[in-house]
Amino acid sequence: MTNQTSRRSFLGISALGLAAAVVPDVVRPTVAATTSGNEMSNSSPEISIWVTSGDERFAVAPRATWRPAVGAATTDQLRLNPSAKFQEILGFGGAFTDAACYTFNRLSPPAREQLFHELFHPSEMGLSVGRICVGSSDYSTKLYSFDEGEPDPDLTRFSIEHDREYILPVLRQVRKANPDIFLSSSPWSPPGWMKFNGTMLGGSMRNHYLPVYAQYYLKFLQGYAAEGAPVQAVTTQNEVDTDQDGRMPACIWPQEYEIQFVRDHLVRFWKARGCRLRSGYWTITTICGDVPCARWRTQSFASSPMRLPGTATMALPT
Repeated sequence: MTNQTSRRSFLGISALGLAAAVVPDVVRPTVAATTSGNEMSNSSPEISIWVTSGDERFAVAPRATWRPAVGAATTDQLRLNPSAKFQEILGFGGAFTDAACYTFNRLSPPAREQLFHELFHPSEMGLSVGRICVGSSDYSTKLYSFDEGEPDPDLTRFSIEHDREYILPVLRQVRKANPDIFLSSSPWSPPGWMKFNGTMLGGSMRNHYLPVYAQYYLKFLQGYAAEGAPVQAVTTQNEVDTDQDGRMPACIWPQEYEIQFVRDHLVRFWKARGCRLRSGYWTITTICGDVPCARWRTQSFASSPMRLPGTATMALPT
């Protein structure tokens, strides 16, 4: 690429590479080498490109053309080998934040149904994993938890009423499009009264509220299951090592607090309420922090069922 390459040309080249990788039915190699290797076949070697950057949204970019490389050895060619498999993955998907679900909800019902079919149905894009927030995140229409106000250790005010307006309906519609979708959830912050600074913005957890927070988790999971949006996995905290300067929902978790919470409260609390590994139950995997920082914590859960480094697996009745 020369110094004269324009921003539009650069974006066009980038878009071509991405499109060729993820949309093989739209962007196809339209050039095939003959036996001599010096001739082109197929009648339409040009590829249409559209730019999706902020200031050139949907702008038409210069067309790209498939052509044989000049003087390239066969060992320099890009080859795809679907039979070679490496790390197993759970799936691909996105985040169902409060803001995202609010936006989906503003679509007309037919448009939303068509969009979800194209995104999640196994015959279409087939997205199969989604991340949801336990309360508000930095992508929310407002700051909220499921138990707002003064300290409430008995969780008498607990309610998922906020999520009934558009988050839960969106999740039910997504599950209708793909019944096998795997939902993982993370809190950005506990309720403010559980923290030293008294707000969901920044700060850190108070140790003596850990058992109450375990009950808070369980109520969230049971509430979502009762609404037809069962959650398959939870993590203790989104981004455990930052308070975001108090500008957004966040919570610092000292390592010893996080270990104590999972080992001594989540697992024991759920076991005491009849939660156990059993077929016909949905599985909850509590991940101690976001990877890659979880590996060192493995030995702390020796008394818990183990599946992956830094995780403890439990099951709850549906």
